[in-house]
Amino acid sequence: MHFDELINMIKARRESLQVTQEALAELSSVGLRTIKQFESGKGNPTLHNLQKLTDVLGLEITLKVKSRSDNR
Repeated sequence: MHFDELINMIKARRESLQVTQEALAELSSVGLRTIKQFESGKGNPTLHNLQKLTDVLGLEITLKVKSRSDNR
């Protein structure tokens, strides 16, 4: 999944649950500015903040770590 797809998925889920950015910030303990920057594509939240956002929204993120041999 590309970063833009992740942004769109999180924003769409938030909107489908009718949760405002302000409410999401409060529920997740992630700063409102961080959420606004992330949803506008201008910010890069930490993995920890992504986890907090997805937990509140009922989503799950799975990371795949490539080995050096995967890049050849």
